[in-house]
Amino acid sequence: MNVQRWIARREPNWKRLDDLLRQVEKKGIKALRSGEIKELASLYRSVAADLARARTQQASHMIIQNLQSLTTRSYNQIYQGSRRQEWQAVLDFYRWGFPTAIQRNFGCIALATVLFLFGGIVAWWYAWQDPTFLSLVVPDYLIKKVQEDRQLWMGSIVGVEPLASTNIMTNNISVSFAAVSGGITAGLYTTFLLVYNGLSIGAVATLVGQNNLAYPFWAFVFPHGALELPAIFFAGGAGFLIARAIVFPGKYKRGDAIKFYGTQAAQLVLGIVPMLVIAGIIEGFFSPSPIVPSPLKYLAGIGLFALLVMYCQRKKT
Repeated sequence: MNVQRWIARREPNWKRLDDLLRQVEKKGIKALRSGEIKELASLYRSVAADLARARTQQASHMIIQNLQSLTTRSYNQIYQGSRRQEWQAVLDFYRWGFPTAIQRNFGCIALATVLFLFGGIVAWWYAWQDPTFLSLVVPDYLIKKVQEDRQLWMGSIVGVEPLASTNIMTNNISVSFAAVSGGITAGLYTTFLLVYNGLSIGAVATLVGQNNLAYPFWAFVFPHGALELPAIFFAGGAGFLIARAIVFPGKYKRGDAIKFYGTQAAQLVLGIVPMLVIAGIIEGFFSPSPIVPSPLKYLAGIGLFALLVMYCQRKKT
């Protein structure tokens, strides 16, 4: 191969790629038109091949160095720019997409919330009517701790906060994902989980209330519960979306309904993961801390819930 003739033939492409890269490096990828972006990608592949050929044909060190610089700059702009766009898409989802998904599927989320509250009310009613009901729902060691020792059980978290926080996150995420996957049972398992968790919370709340421990108990629950419980309701709503696609596909074919509602359910699932992580950290480190006064825990819980409500009402402008 005549190296000089090859360089003369290929050099216009190298200069064109350099011009495009200068625009991108100065003003960003948005400075290029769609056709120029495609041209940039095509020239990058072409110059990468030229670099390999230049090395094989033992072209001058300066040519190889220039081609290496062009390919490196191209790679950084094409692939790192793509990563920036991906991160921007993630940020846009949590900024606007998740609140929109909550608003769009408010009916299913409300149904999940009502089922949970129904379980709590049933537990409260039966626990006051029949004291033996508590033993059916609440573990015996908790009943003994509260009734005999007149103490709550959260002190066991103090001193092992990192481990406790990790276990709490894992448990909450597994419960939420179970509520979502329960949609494939036409929503029956999702319904069971929501009602059962409502029964558990209602029974425990009644137990501590009967033994004058309600104030410290709710001081513990409020900070993390402000995020944890709504996240479970969102997960339940996602499960009911899947159930809706299976049982009531409406104007869609069942397969199309599963894709349509499944996408919305996936958005809810993606949104609740950070909520559960934050709730787990709060429950492991903040909620059980004896250093933090109970009034401050109540304020933190109310504040977090108020912020969550405002966030869920956001609309893209």
